[in-house]
Amino acid sequence: MGDGAARGAHACDDTGAVSIPTLHCRLGKLKIKVTLGKDGNLNLDSALPIHDVLIRIGFAMVAGLILGLERESHGRAAGLKTTVLACVASCIAMILSEDFYRESLAQTGVFRPDRARLAAGILTGIGFLGAGAIIRQGTLVRGVTTAAVLWFITILGLSFGSGHLLLGCIGTAIAIVALFALPYLEQRIKKDFYYSLTVTLGLNGISDEEIRARVESAGASVQRVNLDYNLEQQSRTLQCELKLRKNDVFKLSREVVTALAGCPGVTRVKWGMGPP
Repeated sequence: MGDGAARGAHACDDTGAVSIPTLHCRLGKLKIKVTLGKDGNLNLDSALPIHDVLIRIGFAMVAGLILGLERESHGRAAGLKTTVLACVASCIAMILSEDFYRESLAQTGVFRPDRARLAAGILTGIGFLGAGAIIRQGTLVRGVTTAAVLWFITILGLSFGSGHLLLGCIGTAIAIVALFALPYLEQRIKKDFYYSLTVTLGLNGISDEEIRARVESAGASVQRVNLDYNLEQQSRTLQCELKLRKNDVFKLSREVVTALAGCPGVTRVKWGMGPP
């Protein structure tokens, strides 16, 4: 047939049943094959009803908005837009995966795709996005909760996309409690925090045992000690990793630094966060 021509065909199998009709078109050198509906009309609908698709995407968007608002309020890089896009995208991908599976069931002798394969690929990809949200500044690590939210919001999107609306709603409720309510509980929990103390003094200054005794008498617990002797400059450096309660950090740090600064031979006292 000439350019722009089209022809329809209804193929029959060995049993005489009519298979799904197809439309063959040729546009220049481009050949197009379009699958038609059972009535011979072009079928543009999804394998799922459109209202079902909209409900699933709507649930995913609401979940992304709720969790994204919490991250956005804390000024995180992965905020409202990122969580909404991640949740809706994973929902749409799961709908597509289900459509592919249903379409393959309607065709005999055709390989049936694994519905979980696309979901596994999504979780692998979101891992890279979560890794980009984690930032390390010296001994301080930020963005771990944001990365967990991105991973969790992807799971919610997959749940809504696969039609498990109740499961997705339960997961959203748990995430709301974890992000909005648990921070108030965390403020009331006495937690251990780690700080570093560096003392520089002469070789003839107070002993290392006395420095440790003064630090522990102030209420801090010495976990590890590193010693550095500089024989050329006749000085030594004592680095201690301390464990203490956060509520006591300001008072305790001032007491420790003041007590050690007045010791004989001490030239420098440094208090910092995290291990030395």
